[in-house]
Amino acid sequence: MRRVLLPLLLCAALVLAIVSFAAAQTQTTAGPAPRMSDGKPDLSGVWWGGADVGAANRGGGAGRGGAGRGGQAGQRATPPPSFVSLYTPEAAAKAKTLSDKDDPTLRCVPTAFGTLNVRFYDVGAVGQIISTPKFVVTLTETYHGYQLIPTDGRPHREDIPPAYRGDSVGHWEGDVFVVDTRNFTDNTWMFAEGRVSHHSDQLRIVERYRRVDMNTLEIETTVHDPKVLTGPWTAPKQTLVLAPFDQIMALNCSGTETQALMDGAAKQK
Repeated sequence: MRRVLLPLLLCAALVLAIVSFAAAQTQTTAGPAPRMSDGKPDLSGVWWGGADVGAANRGGGAGRGGAGRGGQAGQRATPPPSFVSLYTPEAAAKAKTLSDKDDPTLRCVPTAFGTLNVRFYDVGAVGQIISTPKFVVTLTETYHGYQLIPTDGRPHREDIPPAYRGDSVGHWEGDVFVVDTRNFTDNTWMFAEGRVSHHSDQLRIVERYRRVDMNTLEIETTVHDPKVLTGPWTAPKQTLVLAPFDQIMALNCSGTETQALMDGAAKQK
């Protein structure tokens, strides 16, 4: 079954294609990671995989497939488990009842995680981080998304309802920024583009951000969901690079753009 590509992603792809050439030509002198006034690494910047989706020079780690490296010449490495491969029998049975037409992103509902395994991308391919000593803010082009992550040691809020993107708190472990997100609704998918990936309201996502140097950001993520998974899922490690522009743009989604896709998906068997 074909995957559903949202028109807003096509718009993003056009913009990224324009700037990808500039990214390939721009060679910023690599230096140490900048630091904030409190001495912690400054994660601020616009981050992406180095080029448009599908470009030959695109980086960003293992991407969607998450195929690991290793093995001897002429042999294929055994791919690591995927999120859906860890489904319990009950969760796998539910997944078989879902298809493209059920993808929440067709109705402008964000993902719980992200199609390219970078959470602050959501269904896009670029995102922005703004760091301060008290808050780290992640911004997503799609659906006007954002996450406010306090860094002062406060616990998760107990007086707010579940949200599509959950509730995040963060803390520093040396130079690694650790983000713990929970309190999700159960009506989003982990990924988009028709990739069935339902989860429960017990979803918990733990991310570890490390700015290696001026131009490089590494993200490691572990996903827990005891209601639908047989064990934690480790997402492919992502290595992002600083983009040659300093602002992301807003990509509107009202549902009207995707109506034709929803109608087409509903007719598929």
